[in-house]
Amino acid sequence: MILDTLKNAAKYAGLKMGISEAFGFLDQPGLAELPDGKHEILGDRVFAMVAHGDGRNVSDGELEGHRKYIDIQYVISGDESIGWAPREGLVSSTEYNAENDIEFFEGKPDSVVRVPAGSFAVFLPTDAHLPLIGDGPIHKVVVKVAVG
Repeated sequence: MILDTLKNAAKYAGLKMGISEAFGFLDQPGLAELPDGKHEILGDRVFAMVAHGDGRNVSDGELEGHRKYIDIQYVISGDESIGWAPREGLVSSTEYNAENDIEFFEGKPDSVVRVPAGSFAVFLPTDAHLPLIGDGPIHKVVVKVAVG
């Protein structure tokens, strides 16, 4: 997991093909005005999901993980925290859904970090995470970057 602010995004551009395009999307003027839903950046290799949602308690969510994509979770507005745990050793609570690239896990996060507006958290396929922890409305973008 990586936690940082958008002003430092260029430091991570060399990590994986598509990362610089993902951060370029997040740094565009008018990001907060984009409609909810999927926005293609580089086809299915890099795309963004814009969403508004309400925060929840840790006990109301499940850890999730992805195999095909890196998640860059960027908070536009609201007060969000995200739970994290290493994926290794977790027990699946649902069968992996290859079409949606998602799997849910039993247990609770090892840690919960605050991701303030203007900041992002990066979750690799080795990470499990529990997003949308908080009170009130959260406006965010999740950019998906293919690992293969």
